[in-house]
Amino acid sequence: MGKDVIVACDFAGAQQTLDFLNRFTARKPFVKIGMELYYAEGPAIVRELKARGHKIFLDLKLHDIPNTVKKAMAVLAGLDVDLVNLHAAGTRDMMTAALEGLSAGRPGGARAKLIAVTQLTSTDQTALERDLLIRQPMDEVVLHYAKTARDAGLDGVVCSPLEAGKVHEVCGAGFLTVTPGVRFADGDKGDQKRVMTPAQAKAAGSDYIVVGRPITAAADCVAAYERCVAEFVD
Repeated sequence: MGKDVIVACDFAGAQQTLDFLNRFTARKPFVKIGMELYYAEGPAIVRELKARGHKIFLDLKLHDIPNTVKKAMAVLAGLDVDLVNLHAAGTRDMMTAALEGLSAGRPGGARAKLIAVTQLTSTDQTALERDLLIRQPMDEVVLHYAKTARDAGLDGVVCSPLEAGKVHEVCGAGFLTVTPGVRFADGDKGDQKRVMTPAQAKAAGSDYIVVGRPITAAADCVAAYERCVAEFVD
């Protein structure tokens, strides 16, 4: 897996998703299936997009007791996605159990890369302290979660592009950084608090950027995607 732009297909249903993806004829984007789409359509949408040749990041952010997450990951392993995630806040034991479930669900086959969400890019230092009662600086919290994920055997983390370089410094160049919170310089930040442009994320060391509304809500979504690829990959 190398640098790529992952398009967040945060749509309400399958038809809207397929109509969107049918516009892409030059290349098939790496896509993210999140809670909204998965809860609406279930595993069928994953199988459909895999059959169409798309790489898939299944973004369900599992967070529960270790045994429950282990069993859930064993089920998700059968969908043959490329990336899947959970919350690092679920503890090292939960992450270890998840990895066991993911591996057991694909006996003899290549498993999906498993990554852990450190802190959501909609969370800033104020919310971290006020709502979560975490007093340490955001960078320190993210790096601690990243090291815990690495020690649990995971393949990488979801973090802000602001932290990607620091994660590589402490966890190694091969430890994946998947970074949402990416917006064009002339675009709207929306509900994101910690953001960078695609070019800035590239310079900061992000391995993958996850981009939703700047592409999906663009007047010309294919041009917006190609712009993102040009700034981040090419």
